[in-house]
Amino acid sequence: MSAEATNPATPGPVTGPAARWRARIDLRRLGRAALLGPAARDRLPDAIGHVAEAHRAHHPDADLEPLRRAWVLAESSHRGQMRKSGEPYITHPLAVTLILAELGAETTTLTASLLHDTVEDTDVTLDQVGEEFGAEVRYIVDGVTKLEKVDYGAAAEPETFRKMLKATGSDVRVMSIKLADRLHNMRTLGVMRPEKQARIAKVTRDVLIPLAERLGVQALKTELEDLVFAILHPEEYEHTRELIVDNASRADDPLAEIADEVRGVLRDADIQAEVVIRPRHFVSVHRVARKRGQLRGADFGRLLVLVNEDADCYGVLGELHTCLTPVVSEFKDFIAVPKFNLYQSLHTAVARPDGQVAEVLIRTHQMHKVAEAGVIALGNPYAPPSAEPVDGEREDPTRPGWLSRLLDWQEAAPDPDTFWSTLREDLAQDREITVFRPDGGTLGLPDGATCVDAAYAQYGEDAHACIGARVNGRLATLSTVLRDGDTVQLLMGQDPASEPSREWLEHAHTPAARIAIQRWLSTHPVPEAPGDGLGESLHGTVDRPAEAPAGSTDTPSAADAERIRPRTTDSAPARPRTADVLVDQPGATVRLAGCCTPVPPDEVTGFAVRGGAVTVHRVECPAVARMKDAGRPEVEVRWGDTAECRVTLYAESFGRPHLLADLTEAMALEGAEIVSATVEPPSQQRVRHTYTVDLPDAALLPALMRAMRNVPGVYDVSRAQTPGA
Repeated sequence: MSAEATNPATPGPVTGPAARWRARIDLRRLGRAALLGPAARDRLPDAIGHVAEAHRAHHPDADLEPLRRAWVLAESSHRGQMRKSGEPYITHPLAVTLILAELGAETTTLTASLLHDTVEDTDVTLDQVGEEFGAEVRYIVDGVTKLEKVDYGAAAEPETFRKMLKATGSDVRVMSIKLADRLHNMRTLGVMRPEKQARIAKVTRDVLIPLAERLGVQALKTELEDLVFAILHPEEYEHTRELIVDNASRADDPLAEIADEVRGVLRDADIQAEVVIRPRHFVSVHRVARKRGQLRGADFGRLLVLVNEDADCYGVLGELHTCLTPVVSEFKDFIAVPKFNLYQSLHTAVARPDGQVAEVLIRTHQMHKVAEAGVIALGNPYAPPSAEPVDGEREDPTRPGWLSRLLDWQEAAPDPDTFWSTLREDLAQDREITVFRPDGGTLGLPDGATCVDAAYAQYGEDAHACIGARVNGRLATLSTVLRDGDTVQLLMGQDPASEPSREWLEHAHTPAARIAIQRWLSTHPVPEAPGDGLGESLHGTVDRPAEAPAGSTDTPSAADAERIRPRTTDSAPARPRTADVLVDQPGATVRLAGCCTPVPPDEVTGFAVRGGAVTVHRVECPAVARMKDAGRPEVEVRWGDTAECRVTLYAESFGRPHLLADLTEAMALEGAEIVSATVEPPSQQRVRHTYTVDLPDAALLPALMRAMRNVPGVYDVSRAQTPGA
């Protein structure tokens, strides 16, 4: 399979209407003849002119002298070297540089691109490059050189791409050159054996294409997709090619007609805009065909509307939706909420009476430049004094959040296989969300991330101690899926014995979270044990079976919870402590209601019940309103002088080791004697406790409740207020 045969830009000898289907950035029009020019192969005197012309189109005032000197050094250094395709080797760095120049790369990137193979394949040294072209070019060439010793065997891939990520993190221009390098190699892949073509195409599909997507370099990404498509799926590629050729030969073009209609609408609205037809690339046509079945004329491309100002984008949208029939479900606003790869645009679609639907992209010229070239369009991101590397590293102001996360977790990957599988999984995430911390900071996370992911993104391995979260001010489990714009407050425990749960892995979507949890679990093996609730377990005064090992992390069952006993050695039943209540019915028996357990100085009221007894309720108890509605007469009651009381408290907590021990100890220190306690089995990581306690003085109750709330993991303590509690 020749490079020309796999080039989606050359579907065949199409003339006439096919002329309108030119690629949006024609990176492929300059083949060997254009590169070599009319002169002899060993001279190439005019070849650099193509690069200079493309570079000046984006940077009219650029100084071309560094490019000329880089060309002289690269051409003389590679002279005599040949590629497997039979071309002089210099055609490769020249083609890579031309690709980047077409995308608008700045002069430093182009200079380094011309030299990117000299240190690896010739006698030129990094020191020579630095002396001749400066520290920036030396740094980039060094980064690319570290990626050049690539054996695409299965064992070499993980370490190769680990190095690639580190180099990219130091300077995104390194990856820009690497992507252009891969594109040219893919164009000329036809000289290799089919099995090697397939292996390189798979690596390109799994790693380099997602990296191009994340860096926003759509022009490279789409062509790489088409080249991989041609190699890995030749039959489907050929079928798609025939569809495109047949559509290009049609006498009518519904997309062109819709484009004329859009131009008229915008002209009448006095909006200056350029409306062009963007043909879909091969993979895009293939996807649309699989989704919609029979393709119609408008399905082979989209309309692109380019304006000067951001506000004009919304003006265009308003006119199109007013004057044409919009397909509301197709509207997306990536200007207000840009994609994680810097992409900004408005997406909509309009329908014609005959059923043809045209997708429309609306953006400014600058947005379009960034949409096509991504980080390459940002120019040189370094300004003195940060341009000088410090200790071999630098902080890249253009580094996307996803890249920072990759750099963090790739250091922690325990082995190449884990790194490789996790890298591919992470790159498969095609959308990013931003969540806010209470301090105003932000966390960038992949779509679908949970509070578990947020915890490890913010705290690293210290997130093992996370016991819960508040999302937008409300308590949430660690398994809660976050949405773009959420505010997340992570609740951290203080217990040094805190540990992650195996069940957290089910809710961890980021590599950083999964690797940290897996590493802890692998170094702390525990026997299988029943449990629930994302694995945080309770330890306290629970009567465990004799065979339970010390330090077991089992969560207590309901039966275990019922065996919790007061911390007392007295086998006799404790004497109930009840506050003195005075009632206006002589001889009546007074009972404190169990539904609200009133204590001094609560405002109370009473109701007569069968047997001549009077039950005393807090006035805000729900039972009071029901009895009043039923016509039950109230009995006046008031507190006497005795301050002893019995009260029922509810505690809500996240599960964690030793929670019961800490909680009951805090209660004992406040003078509370536990009469009974019930701990319900955890549900969605939350645990509900019910304690009935005797206090020597009702005035101690507020302090007791504060002490219970201060126990790490406890997020709420309340008095009993429901009937039947």
